[in-house]
Amino acid sequence: MGTKQFTGAPDEADLRRADSLAREIFSEVANKWALLIIEAVGDDTLRFSELRNEIEGISHKMLTQNLRMLERYGLMVRTAHPTVPPRVEYTLTEAGQALRVTIDGLCDWTHRYLGHIEASRHRFDA
Repeated sequence: MGTKQFTGAPDEADLRRADSLAREIFSEVANKWALLIIEAVGDDTLRFSELRNEIEGISHKMLTQNLRMLERYGLMVRTAHPTVPPRVEYTLTEAGQALRVTIDGLCDWTHRYLGHIEASRHRFDA
């Protein structure tokens, strides 16, 4: 199955439809590693090793895969400098910064309701 192409049809933007382009994009971008990468980069320009140090638990492979996906979707810019050893930096694009506003809201919500959610989990699991 190949990547869907945008034709401008309204159904392509409907997240509830299994065959929508929007759902495909949402599925790719809304994963924990991508969200954490976007949050970690923020307004900065970071090198691969700096990103890996910022995000505890992410493997080299997962960071590489997610950075490539974010670049493919136009949310991240990768700049390779011709030095020895090579220096590669990552910066959010305008679209990435716009998504970051939403991610910041999700982070704020998580901090605000963390205690509530934890108490609910304990009640449910009991």
